[in-house]
Amino acid sequence: MENFKIDVDSDGIALITFDVPGRSMNTITGGVMKDLVEIVQRIKSDEKIKGAVIASGKTSGFCAGADLGEMDEGQFTGSGGAAKSEEEKNKAQFERAFTLNKTLRAIETCGKPVACALEGLALGGGLEIALACHYRVAADNPKIKLGLPESKVGLLPGAGGTQRLPRLIGVQNAAMMILQGQDKSPQDAKSLGFVNEVVPAGQTVEAAKKWLKGSPSAVAPWDVKGYRVKDGPYTPAGAMIAIGGNAMVSKQTSLNYPAQRNILSCIYEGMQVPIDAALRIESRYFVKTANTPQAKGMIRSLFVSMQALGKGANRPEGVPALDVKKVVVIGAGLMGAGIAYVQAKAGVDTVLIDVSMENAEKGKDYSKKIVEKDVGRGRITKDKGDDLLAKIKPSTDYNDIKGADLVIEAVFENPALKADIIKKAEAVMGDTVVFGSNTSTLPITGLAESSVRKKNFIGIHFFSPVERMGLVEIIMGKETSQETLAKAVDYVLKIRKTPIVVNDHRGFYTSRCFGTYTTEGIEMLMEGVAPAIIENVGRQCGMPMGPLEVSDSVGLDTALKIGRANAEATGADISKDPRSGLLAWIVEEKGRAGRKAGKGFYEYGADGKPTRIWPEISQRVATKVRECPPELKAELTKRFLFRQCIEVARCFEEGVITDPRDADVGSILAWGFAPYSGGCVSYMDLFWGAAAFVKEADRLAQQYGERFTPPKLLRDMAAKNESFYQRFGGKKAKAAA
Repeated sequence: MENFKIDVDSDGIALITFDVPGRSMNTITGGVMKDLVEIVQRIKSDEKIKGAVIASGKTSGFCAGADLGEMDEGQFTGSGGAAKSEEEKNKAQFERAFTLNKTLRAIETCGKPVACALEGLALGGGLEIALACHYRVAADNPKIKLGLPESKVGLLPGAGGTQRLPRLIGVQNAAMMILQGQDKSPQDAKSLGFVNEVVPAGQTVEAAKKWLKGSPSAVAPWDVKGYRVKDGPYTPAGAMIAIGGNAMVSKQTSLNYPAQRNILSCIYEGMQVPIDAALRIESRYFVKTANTPQAKGMIRSLFVSMQALGKGANRPEGVPALDVKKVVVIGAGLMGAGIAYVQAKAGVDTVLIDVSMENAEKGKDYSKKIVEKDVGRGRITKDKGDDLLAKIKPSTDYNDIKGADLVIEAVFENPALKADIIKKAEAVMGDTVVFGSNTSTLPITGLAESSVRKKNFIGIHFFSPVERMGLVEIIMGKETSQETLAKAVDYVLKIRKTPIVVNDHRGFYTSRCFGTYTTEGIEMLMEGVAPAIIENVGRQCGMPMGPLEVSDSVGLDTALKIGRANAEATGADISKDPRSGLLAWIVEEKGRAGRKAGKGFYEYGADGKPTRIWPEISQRVATKVRECPPELKAELTKRFLFRQCIEVARCFEEGVITDPRDADVGSILAWGFAPYSGGCVSYMDLFWGAAAFVKEADRLAQQYGERFTPPKLLRDMAAKNESFYQRFGGKKAKAAA
């Protein structure tokens, strides 16, 4: 066997060591599944074996679950098979998905006691292997994670998790864990009842063997005659769980996530039948869920692509890695202070420069507040907090730039101010040092005109709040070198963020596409759709906020400035733009700049949270649509999502973005595009297909305006029946295709 080693001691106890070669963490691959079949046969047939302990050979943990890379390629669901009919294809998928379930059930019914020793994390299929054992011992380490996180990538547990966990800890406890993908510590797991014993680290195998040497049972609780689930469907508590759970899932997911609905169905149906029938039910729901566009998109973007980008998949090859040790941030405002914090947290020496020491110190205070809060909550020790703060040096002296690997300016969106800072910084920078501009809208090529080293100049766009937002948008100027790009990617990875790479354009990729969501909301408002309908549909279609609330959060004055700047840059007559007229009325006549002013489209309480939509908006725009039947909700949802996707397609056509992985991950992490879709590109590819998307976009364009007109690229893809991952994925994005 390639992935397991079996050693039988003098007491007849087989120690089965799980150790997938060439990997830092055990995962369940097709090879592991084959080896498990052989292990079961060995346990059953070898008379010398009286019992077995399954343990990990890796210090990283027991098992992180199924290999989602293989699943993305169809190796678990069988979607890549050669079945001739839909019926044969469905049967092949079910048989393949049911293989692990049958194998784990065989461990459970092998007639010999089997224990599992958990020295590290056991997630997904890893925990399901443990649940199929008769006894589970975990190390006493609060950092160990035990859980079934499949719902976070649009799946449900497919190796007995939805059936064994409720039978061990009750339907309500298990449903909450599985629906939310919650992790539990060993102590919590023992308290709930799915871990039998917690012992000091390094003693789990010994404790498991001790249990085997006693009077162990080789029968699972649910195989004992008379077994009943304590809060199953036919109990009073179970009936309430089924009703309440369905309502809760509907409210929290807006029915966008089939995995959650299928998890509830799986548990409800499975608790009414014996375990063998229940496992077949689970496998059917697993295949059904895995074949949804939601699961395919979420696995691809939130796991496969995210992992690839997090390892530098968009980094140019052949450029030596940069070990980033010192970075200077110019501008100690909200963005600069946040950048300084994440750098220091990553161990990077940081100089925070501003026009006065008072401002620079105020910028460092931002980090102090975060550290004090983390220390107070026990997230870090005071010593580690002090070490982090010691990494940040407030300054007003540009000579402190000397010795830096990279310089980032994070000042106001004023080209003249940025030009002055670029000249001051370059006067003391080394010839190979990268200069990054944290601009969100100003073209990088234009800003680079003030630089004497244009090849070293690049956009490094952070999102606010920096410490919470995981994405950084790297923007290539016209003359930016590949070496500079490689260094910028190295820097972003150093501070533990996910980089996407785009080419220069006003608004780049994220700001440009994100803006279409808010503008479409304002279009609906001006058509007379009630603001509450607009906001509710915006959230229900998967966006984190309604478009009017987002506009308030960005700042209505900022949106007005950007709109006027864009109009000036493109030669458009802004006086003819009714949206700008509405914003000008709200901001300049009514003095409502958004959340920061405590008033905008919404009114805000003392805690800064919105209390209600501003009633006087109806003075400017009459409300004509006050009810939202299902057909209107579906239409508004399409308008929100299609408008964003069409702008993404235009970015591909114009060469602003070139990798579907960057586009998908960026759309989710930057502006919160419906995560269940896998991102804008996956929404077009998986939920529609180019031909159907173009047809529907043409209908929307005819009814609502040319902003919905598909670009020539999409029409060409529709004619060729191409997806974005086929057309643009190529060798780079093969892993995510």
